[in-house]
Amino acid sequence: MEPATKADLAEVKADLAEVKVELAELKVELKTDIEQLRSEMNHGYNDLVERITDAETRLLKAFYSFAETNQQRVGEVEDNQAALRRRIGTIESRLLEVEKRLNMPPAA
Repeated sequence: MEPATKADLAEVKADLAEVKVELAELKVELKTDIEQLRSEMNHGYNDLVERITDAETRLLKAFYSFAETNQQRVGEVEDNQAALRRRIGTIESRLLEVEKRLNMPPAA
């Protein structure tokens, strides 16, 4: 094996410089790719959040619609119940009047 000459060392040094340049280019390319991937991931995340929010909104609208319908039904039931109580009260009053007439002899 022969000892390395200055020319050999210069050639190795030039090769190392080329490798350094290639590594720097690769580093820049990797950073660019990572940033692009990060941007795409953020975009996908934002799309997912928007879809979830839209789904929540649709569900809440459906629940509110259902609740409003139920509230109307409950109101109708309460109104019907109040009307029945009034009618029963009227019937009880009339029955009491009839009972009074039957239990009391007519004044002559």
